[in-house]
Amino acid sequence: MKHPYLAKLGFPLLCAGVSVSSAFAQGVGTVSGRILDEKNEGMPGVTVLIEGTTLGGSTNSDGTFSIQGVPAGQHTIVTSFVGYTTRRQTIAVTSGQNTTVAPIALAENTTLLNEAVVVGYGTQRRQDVTGAVATVQSKDFVQGQVTNPEQLVQGKIAGVSITTGGGAPGAPANVRIRGNSSLNASNDPLYVIDGVPVDKGGISGASNPLTLINPNDIESVTVLKDASATAIYGNRASNGVILITTKKGLQGEKLTVNVSSQTSIAKRTKIYDVLGAQEFSELIRANGSASQIATLGSANTNWQEEIFRTATTYDNNVSLIGSVGKLPFRVSYGNLNQEGIVITNKLKRNSGSISLNPVLFDDHLRIDLNVKGTKVDNRFIDQSQIGNAVLFDPTQPVRGDESRYAPYGGYFQFLQANGNPLGLAIGNPVAALNNTNNTSEVKRLIGNVQFDYKIHGVEGLRANLNLATDVSRGEGNTVTNLADFGNYLNQGRFTQYNQKKDMRLLEAYLAYSKQFGGTKFDIQAGHSYQDFVNKGDNFLAYRFDRTTLVNPSDVLTVPGYYSKLVFLSYFGRTTLNVKDRYLLTATVRNDNTSRFASGNRSGVFPAVGLGWRLKGEEFLANNNTISELKLRAGWGRTGQQDVGGAYDFLPRYVIGNSAAQYNGVTTYRPSGYNVGLQWETTTTWNAGLDYGFLDNRISGSIDAYERTSTDLLSLVNVPAGSNLTNQLFANVGSLRNRGLEFNINVAPVRSETWNWDFNFNAAYNVNKITDLGDQQEGFEGYLTGGIPGGTGSTIQVNTVGYPSNSFYVRQQVYGSNGRPVEGVYVDRNGDGIINERDNYRYKNPAPRTVLGFSSNVAYKKINLSFLLRGNVGNYVYNSIAANLGNFSNAQGSTNYLLNLPTDIRNTGFNTQQLFSDYYVENGSFLRCENITLGYNVGKLFNDKANLRLSAAVQNAFLITKYNGLDPEIFGGIDNNFYPRARTFTFGLNLGI
Repeated sequence: MKHPYLAKLGFPLLCAGVSVSSAFAQGVGTVSGRILDEKNEGMPGVTVLIEGTTLGGSTNSDGTFSIQGVPAGQHTIVTSFVGYTTRRQTIAVTSGQNTTVAPIALAENTTLLNEAVVVGYGTQRRQDVTGAVATVQSKDFVQGQVTNPEQLVQGKIAGVSITTGGGAPGAPANVRIRGNSSLNASNDPLYVIDGVPVDKGGISGASNPLTLINPNDIESVTVLKDASATAIYGNRASNGVILITTKKGLQGEKLTVNVSSQTSIAKRTKIYDVLGAQEFSELIRANGSASQIATLGSANTNWQEEIFRTATTYDNNVSLIGSVGKLPFRVSYGNLNQEGIVITNKLKRNSGSISLNPVLFDDHLRIDLNVKGTKVDNRFIDQSQIGNAVLFDPTQPVRGDESRYAPYGGYFQFLQANGNPLGLAIGNPVAALNNTNNTSEVKRLIGNVQFDYKIHGVEGLRANLNLATDVSRGEGNTVTNLADFGNYLNQGRFTQYNQKKDMRLLEAYLAYSKQFGGTKFDIQAGHSYQDFVNKGDNFLAYRFDRTTLVNPSDVLTVPGYYSKLVFLSYFGRTTLNVKDRYLLTATVRNDNTSRFASGNRSGVFPAVGLGWRLKGEEFLANNNTISELKLRAGWGRTGQQDVGGAYDFLPRYVIGNSAAQYNGVTTYRPSGYNVGLQWETTTTWNAGLDYGFLDNRISGSIDAYERTSTDLLSLVNVPAGSNLTNQLFANVGSLRNRGLEFNINVAPVRSETWNWDFNFNAAYNVNKITDLGDQQEGFEGYLTGGIPGGTGSTIQVNTVGYPSNSFYVRQQVYGSNGRPVEGVYVDRNGDGIINERDNYRYKNPAPRTVLGFSSNVAYKKINLSFLLRGNVGNYVYNSIAANLGNFSNAQGSTNYLLNLPTDIRNTGFNTQQLFSDYYVENGSFLRCENITLGYNVGKLFNDKANLRLSAAVQNAFLITKYNGLDPEIFGGIDNNFYPRARTFTFGLNLGI
């Protein structure tokens, strides 16, 4: 069911300016009836009007209505509800009598479901919005096995790129809205859950903090993309805002129990391509020394096969929704057990939520109480062991001679002559995974109570108070058994950690709305206080028996750590609507942060948005082809301060390393600081067009934008001679993003048996660094993007005039056979020497274009949906091939051997060629994210229950030219060995 109060928002506007019919003089009667949904159930909150009059009202909880004082004669009754097609029906009213209308059934109109839009500190009608705002409702979420909330809208919103960080359960996702706006500060959006701006940082023991939110509890996800929409959250809104609204009860609704259960089977889709045992053995025998040949074994082991498995997931949820008198409620419980496709890897989540939404004092006081609690238990793996499985000698067995390898649990290991582990050799990955128990327990509670009071005696004036908290507790430990603790036989290792994070929020605002004829305005002003406390203990590592320190001379110098961050904010917004045609939104927010020194703490972030609803003009008002047409334009500034530590502006001392001890006493050293740190500011221009045709059978939007970030919070080089640090944070430079976004929703088929909807969205973004401050002549830029294979090696650079994180490589020379020539590169500066001065900027990791296409076809009780996602123009540095694809890698020691990627066949490299542009590959791709087939069984148990069955496959296929495991690599440097799985999900949903 939809929120009945949302429909009422449109009621005054529909009635405004309409004169009373002269038919009143002819006598009056009563009109009554009932409004039904597609399930033949009564619909509360539906607006019912007598066209041409001010008479009307809303339906009761059972869908019935009664309108008194209707003039006798012929009339048209108009019934409307947000998300449903408006119905008109002609009736004849007899004076002094009751006219009963036959039950009116409203059909769902998916193109209107977003008409009531959640924005910062309130809601607006879709047609009144002046900013770039996109909403996805629960019925349009990505289906299948969804663990994290951000997966619900992956590929659904233009300009929003969501990249999952590998295939591990609960793997973090990187969300970017309209590209990166900063170099070294956070580029993550702000998340606001039920009006609570939550802590978006991580917590120890959880790879992704959003894993702690159950997606089954979410009703809608709204993304605010431009400054006109986001400036109300100024202090952390430079990277966009994601508003998450959870499911709630409705007043007068009967008790409904919903049970959903999903079972999933996940299999790897691809393993890293390395040499088989026979080819590897032949290679060593042909090129290796006698001792290396002697090292070869006789087994034929596919080590990746040994560590991967077919994984299962069970996801069960139950919810109760209803109303006790005037107390609507929703209570839910969810249990998720997810195995990773790598042995020993798993995640277990138990979650619960309570939502109470009473309306008291003759509908003047609305209270929204929301509590969400989650407990997650993880067993992590050391992902380097997947890399070890790629590298481990395929001629060696998983298990060896029991007498020789008994100290290692019977697992084969490369050993010295005395039976101790060979220090330089990698360990047996199967042994390492089975003998290491890396577990965590994380708890999170997000709760708020919001009071919205319509002040008696002052029509249109509301007071709102929001009190909230976000509490996280994470702790974990790692037990490493004897087989994996270096050269210490019969000993293991025990380490532990914990972290405590607390957020408190107090927000209050006054809002006043008034309508004068065809002009309506709304003004609000408020104050916000929010603080974040982060603390935890320090622990020393112990030997396996927990009684002996790993290094007995270690002393716990600092018992724990603590930091506190405080925001004080004042905000205001005014909206103006003139004749439903001319729209204005003006916003300002003043933020003060404790992260900067007192003179730099304040930041002011204004914004303005304009809208012109051409559909409201006379020349389009009666046009049956164009159902919506609106121009939007906006400008605004937002802030960024999320960088470094909480006290980077303060001179302070930190603990020195163990090598800096004096007579056994740990020393302290001064740490780098910058008292001049201040807000990074992003200025955004946006122009947009919202359109709808053929009763919104075709609808969508087009946006063009420019975002310029100035006073970038960047890591800069410290002049030589400083004894504090080589780099520190400072406000230096500027960065620009320009782009276009296109979104279209089409409903080509609408009938009693057939329905078809599809969505296509595309976003084009160009990123460019425009300033990095004053630099010495010949400065090439700030090196970044660390890679393995050498001490301090980097593969990317930030340079003025180029995209951020551009690859910085050497131009490979190729032979007549088309193969790269080892060590031969183009002398780009013409000095006759090949070195780092010949490096050039070649491509970058960010896609130029991000695409999404989804479709949903329904025939009677069957529906089929799918989602395609794609990136165009993103490039990936194949770090695995660059680091490992050379003969010296296999022959680095006479005591053990390492396997090689099959790319060695293409290059024949004897040594690493880390900086060759050969390894920068086109990462463009098309991925089928999800295919779902559903069947609505219908009513069961004497029509007391409804059952729906579904089957889905995720990551159904991937089309790409990239040679690595997966081209979808955030940051563009592929060190990833944990592949995304292909998951088959079978589900049922039972409503009672």
